[in-house]
Amino acid sequence: MEISDLKEKIIQHRIELHKIPELGFYEFKTSEYISKQLRQIGYKLKKVAKTGVIAYKEGIEKESIAFRADIDGLSIKEESNVLYKSEIDGHMHACGHDGHTAILLGFAEYVYNLDKLKKGILFIFQPAEEGPGGAELIIKENVFKEYSVKNIFGLHIYPEIEEGKIGVKSGAMTAQTGEFDIYIKAKSGHGAIPHKAKDGLIVAANLINSYQSILSRNINPIDSAVLTIGTINGGERRNIIAENISLEGTIRAFKQEVYEKIKKRMITINKGLMEMYEVKIDIIFRDMYPAVINDSNLFHKIKEFSLKDNLIEIEPMMIAEDFSYYQAEIPGIFFMLGSKNESLGYTSPLHNSCFNFNTEVLMNGVKIYDAICKALNVY
Repeated sequence: MEISDLKEKIIQHRIELHKIPELGFYEFKTSEYISKQLRQIGYKLKKVAKTGVIAYKEGIEKESIAFRADIDGLSIKEESNVLYKSEIDGHMHACGHDGHTAILLGFAEYVYNLDKLKKGILFIFQPAEEGPGGAELIIKENVFKEYSVKNIFGLHIYPEIEEGKIGVKSGAMTAQTGEFDIYIKAKSGHGAIPHKAKDGLIVAANLINSYQSILSRNINPIDSAVLTIGTINGGERRNIIAENISLEGTIRAFKQEVYEKIKKRMITINKGLMEMYEVKIDIIFRDMYPAVINDSNLFHKIKEFSLKDNLIEIEPMMIAEDFSYYQAEIPGIFFMLGSKNESLGYTSPLHNSCFNFNTEVLMNGVKIYDAICKALNVY
């Protein structure tokens, strides 16, 4: 069997999966579809991470490598013009996960029909990449130890890179991410008698301005980071001093020490403002996905193989990806699979209601995985 023989089937996988986008840990129809297809190929399956599925082909050696596809959709109402639009109202595969899954299903069928492998291959169909993070749960279930997985690979369809190109870099590629919620408790009063109240809005304004100095004055300019406050809510009416203010935001950084320093400075600033204005400020941090850090040894092995003509080295990105949980356990490489095609109109960004891609991209994904196996002498 040649990879090209699977093209129509892979495209059909994508079409069927696109119709049934489901949110993290609720991918019941998606999981059922994946399981049915893998059983028809001949694989024995195992459920992981609630709605995830894994399949395995044994090799001569005990050692294995793994490939991962994320399977969840997003709560976005689809506005594309495709004939196979989402059948679940308000949900859409706006991040290409239907494509990732179709690629891995096609590659799993190709591998199943090969002669004996030198190393085993584990196919991971992972739920909840968009949140709250299915990769972390798979790690906790000791899947890597059970199958002696030494390296892991994954990809993401990416409309910022030209179709046919594969974006990758050695080292940090996507950022560590975290969220924070801030609650300011001040003292309300009449707007005409401000000296008898404690204005929560004044505190919030100073807090926002002070936070901006963290990146410009406390972080080495060479170290990239982002601190964004995205929402602010508070106040009751125009002539009342605001008492309760809430703010929400995000932190992004490529280095753990930078990420921690930002949080430490935020806490210090809050303490100073509480003293200055005699108010109470509470902050809640939620540390989320670590940074995706591609292994340098694997990067150079793959770069020197058959993909080198299509590989382009990209700049680090502030987006987040829970593939990083796998890389914290074993060396791995994460790719960005170019899908930008202006002539066909495939330019909408990820998480956009009109996002779509040329199905030729799917075959590029399978070819990447095939090249990786050959580069690592898996078959």
